[in-house]
Amino acid sequence: MNTNYKDIKVIGFDADDTLWVNETYFRDAEKEFAKLLSQFETENKIDQELFKMEMKNLPIYGYGVKGFVLSMVEMAIELSNNTVPPQTISNILEIGKKMINKEVELIEGVEKVLQHLSKKYRLIVATKGDLLDQERKLEKSGLLDYFHHIEILSDKKESNYSKLLNHLDIKPSEFLMIGNSLKSDVLPLINIKANAIHIPFHTTWQHERVNVNEKEARFLTLKSILELPNLLN
Repeated sequence: MNTNYKDIKVIGFDADDTLWVNETYFRDAEKEFAKLLSQFETENKIDQELFKMEMKNLPIYGYGVKGFVLSMVEMAIELSNNTVPPQTISNILEIGKKMINKEVELIEGVEKVLQHLSKKYRLIVATKGDLLDQERKLEKSGLLDYFHHIEILSDKKESNYSKLLNHLDIKPSEFLMIGNSLKSDVLPLINIKANAIHIPFHTTWQHERVNVNEKEARFLTLKSILELPNLLN
């Protein structure tokens, strides 16, 4: 496990569920969707089938609310055998609009930590999702001034991070990524010899869950972003 961060020049932050609340809204939307389609299937079955639809559509629509809404619409048509009422489709679209228009709720301590770290490090955002939606959230968050660079990625694989580090003109050993997803924010960085710290959120999308042997882990897990400044001092 690497806990020596003396060479770090740039710190990258995931956005959703690292800087601000996000996944909670998807869980709420899934419950609303299941209620809308309760005449066709059980809630558990609807949840399972919606996730399958999201995975099928991920290469087409990418990550974010818009792709999620399109998957809900397609799932409604399929589960209802093409009999879903137009009003239900309107209600699904309204679910998506409410998600997009949510106020940005910062994770506790985020701005305090960014203010402290920005005095010593170059800070960036490296996140997945819909470009327009993520730009909107960044603008509404009030955090933009703390970041030197914003990178909204189509995916977070080793190749994506390698391109990012080349763009930033830094070595892997000089980069530290902070995020809530082991699959997207931690393991790819470890695999390219960069640094990563895991800060779990209380709920994780099924697609982002991975099993890791904690005894063999080459990264730190913190309970809160508020622990970062002391760790890096």
